[in-house]
Amino acid sequence: MVLAGALSFYACSPKSSEKESQTEETTEMDSGLDLTVANATVEGKEAQIYTLKNANGVEVDLSNYGGVITRLVVPDKEGNLENVVLHYKDLEGYSSSTNYFGATVGRYANRIEKGKFSLDGQEYALATNDGANHLHGGDKGFDKVFWGAESFENEDAVGVTLTYVSKDGEEGYPGQLTTNVTFELTNDNDLTISFEAVTDKPTVVNLTHHGYFNLSGLKETILDHELTIWADHYTPVDDTLIPTGEVLPVENTPFDFTTAHKIGERIDQVKGGYDHNYVVKTEADGQMAKMAELYHAGTGRVMELYADSPAVQFYSGNFLDGTITVDGVTYDKYFGLCLEPQTFPNSPNEESFPSARLNPGETYHHTIKYHFGVK
Repeated sequence: MVLAGALSFYACSPKSSEKESQTEETTEMDSGLDLTVANATVEGKEAQIYTLKNANGVEVDLSNYGGVITRLVVPDKEGNLENVVLHYKDLEGYSSSTNYFGATVGRYANRIEKGKFSLDGQEYALATNDGANHLHGGDKGFDKVFWGAESFENEDAVGVTLTYVSKDGEEGYPGQLTTNVTFELTNDNDLTISFEAVTDKPTVVNLTHHGYFNLSGLKETILDHELTIWADHYTPVDDTLIPTGEVLPVENTPFDFTTAHKIGERIDQVKGGYDHNYVVKTEADGQMAKMAELYHAGTGRVMELYADSPAVQFYSGNFLDGTITVDGVTYDKYFGLCLEPQTFPNSPNEESFPSARLNPGETYHHTIKYHFGVK
């Protein structure tokens, strides 16, 4: 098995000779599904690394620190298994990260203008950790906290459910928010991430997964990847990447991915590269829809993205600058891309955008599914 970009501190399997910690538990079932648990250290504390594996050789490493997916191994058209996500060499890298590699981000994914919003006439002030704006939950968002974890396995899937209680006022947000995130891998090569959250005060919530994908097996940039996004509209942004409030058609613009285009084909026409919200629906209706498909011709790998959110953020790795090198691979500009299902950025400050409000007695639901195949 070839595990390009595998992280040496992970217990990828009970036979791994490079792991730095003792394997705590291995569960192997007749279905070929497998779950391994190991320890790692971050911020001087013990965290867990869970390795989910299916009968096809797909492997997912994830941690209860930050809810981060640190490795994702999938086959190419020849059956070669390689990692297809950007990562750090160990968990300590995630604790100081400003890139959000593979992270669970919240309480509010994406940007909130000037770190302020109002609910019921009361203004709330959040950290401004992206210039003048608030980004991905603030200085210490959900990507930098320790989550409770419970693993599970059955005939159809293996997975882990993470739980975190964010206190009232944490990072400036109102209400105590209790969040569960469930990661589940099946033999159909489906990786599903399901979010649920409840609050004791009115608040705003927008949770997503922030993986950086590179289907080449981290051998080249993503500029030759072909992308389709099933969205006829997008939200243009100002110079600080805050939506202007407009919702514009993608037709006859470099933002049009309603048919497949290579990402590098028109990227020079987009100032700074792609970092834009694509409108799949005008409101969250709870129904799963195919949002995007990513294809790399060289390996034949295909990633299909499904979600029940109204929009998806497409980010082309514009801020990667070559300062991170892992396993001899340097992450230069455009070396990975993100497809982040979400509600619209800055929704708390735009009445015309879908609401991100969550009230006591309600449950926030959001489901994302990645399907991996070849063609």
